[in-house]
Amino acid sequence: MRAREVDPATAAVEAAFVRGDEDALAQTYARFAGLVYSVAVRALGNAEDAADVAQQVFVAAWRSRDKYDPTQARLSSWLLGITRHKVADQYAARSRATRIVDRVAATQDPVRSESPTDGLADRVVLADELGRLGEPQREIMRLAFFDGLTHSQIAGVLDMPLGTVKSHIRRSLQRLRQRLEVDGVIS
Repeated sequence: MRAREVDPATAAVEAAFVRGDEDALAQTYARFAGLVYSVAVRALGNAEDAADVAQQVFVAAWRSRDKYDPTQARLSSWLLGITRHKVADQYAARSRATRIVDRVAATQDPVRSESPTDGLADRVVLADELGRLGEPQREIMRLAFFDGLTHSQIAGVLDMPLGTVKSHIRRSLQRLRQRLEVDGVIS
């Protein structure tokens, strides 16, 4: 296989990136973040999800930089390969979330009218489980589900990166679901 031709400046950035030079990471981000983001937004159709994917791509690239071989591919091509995988992960997460919502909706009885005491035990159990969460998860969940704020709004209120807020919500929901399954509240 013929080695690819690359200009010396690009070769230097690629080599520094593989060595773990943080300046090379900054240069790589400055050079390719727009490309990664635009591919993600085209694939996902959602700017927030695309921004999350772009962040995940650069974190994954940095963590696995030792697997990148500058003689085999351009850094941009390697990053786009990671982007493809992260977009697929995002689609899978959306699909899981849709299935969960559909299952919850299917368990609801639309004909029955709910009295004020119906579901009281479930609400008490849920409140207790939310109380077991640590901070900032408890506050994030409160803002999301009791105050009805979007992920972006929560990130602004708590001055946190959007991806961090989404990760806390996802992990908190997983913990709550596991606890509720153990307690027999849901199956």
